[in-house]
Parts: sequence; structure tokens; C-alpha cells
Amino acid sequence: ISIINRTLKAQGKKLLTTNKKKIAADYSLDYVNSDTDLSKLVKGIKEMQEGRLCLYGLPGTGKTAFGHFLAKELNKPLVLKKASDLLDMYVGQSEKNIAEVFAEAQQTNSVLQIDEADSFIRSREGAQQSWQVTQVNEFLTQLENFDGVFIASTNLMDNIDDAAMRRFDLKIEFKSLTFESSLALLKDMIERHNGHFDKESP
Repeated sequence: ISIINRTLKAQGKKLLTTNKKKIAADYSLDYVNSDTDLSKLVKGIKEMQEGRLCLYGLPGTGKTAFGHFLAKELNKPLVLKKASDLLDMYVGQSEKNIAEVFAEAQQTNSVLQIDEADSFIRSREGAQQSWQVTQVNEFLTQLENFDGVFIASTNLMDNIDDAAMRRFDLKIEFKSLTFESSLALLKDMIERHNGHFDKESP
């Protein structure tokens, strides 16, 4: 819908109004182009009630939405943070923020998802400042002790620290939708939101 609205805005046309909660509920694994069977993954996490996932791929491929979907399937709240929510200009504060968000997720039995994870768990090789090392160390400590479901989302896999990568149970690539899947998804969303889809359109 956001892509459609950007196009409409560029054309000077009226934007579509949507119910964001309904869109989140409409998320379907059928339209996700991934290198992993996500249905089996969700089933396994339901059974185990824990998992450490790294989702990577281009923006807009469904990584953040999958976190919402998984939390809903597990009947748990979702604690969703961007790396920019955790990083702080003051020495030691980023580490404190990281510890606090893991504690919050643990205490509320929530799925914890951090977007832009590469921003704060960058490789420590060649780090020029001590805080670049300590914040990665803090993350590794918290992740090691976290008893639940954790998701890191990133567009830049090459930037992530090797030790952090070894902590993840699965690294899952989210790829762009095919043309056929994109068209089917657009049709489905329009019809779900009381719109109309011209079946004769290419």
C-alpha cells in the first residue's frame, strides 16, 4: 500500500487510506520469497518457544512484518526496536539500552526484534574505539542469556560480527517478490480492503 501511495502522490492523486492493524493481520507466508520454509520454521518455534533468527535481504521484502506475524502466531507481544533506538552518544549508554531491551522482552515474555542490527553489532575487527567492542560484547552476552525468540533484521549481512553470526540458529534470506507474486499480492490486498481488481489487466 505504501508503494502504491507513493506512486499516487507523485501523480498528484488521492492517497489510499488503510487500516494498519488489518494489513498486519493479512500477512501471509504465501507471498514471502525466502530461502527457508517459513511455515516449518514457525511450527518449530511454536514447539520450542525459542529461537535466534537473523533475517537479511533488501528493504521491503517482509523481514519486519515477519516479526509481527511470528509474535501473533506465538500469541506473544512483540518488542520491536531499531538500532537507532538503542545507540547513544554517551559512553556506556548503548550497552545499558541493549541490556534493558533484552530484560523487557524477557520479563514480558515477548518476541524481541531489532531492525538495522548491523548498525550496532558490526565486526570488531579493525574497531578503532573501545565502545565499538563493548557494545558488541554486551549484545553477545544478552543474546546468550536470552530465553525466548530473538530476531535481528538487516540489509547488510557483511557488516555483522562473526561471533554474533555464530549465535544465530538460522540465517534467512528474504528476497524480492517475483512479478507473479507481486501481482497476486496486490490483487489480494485490494480485494481484502474492499477494493476492486480488474481481472483483465495485465
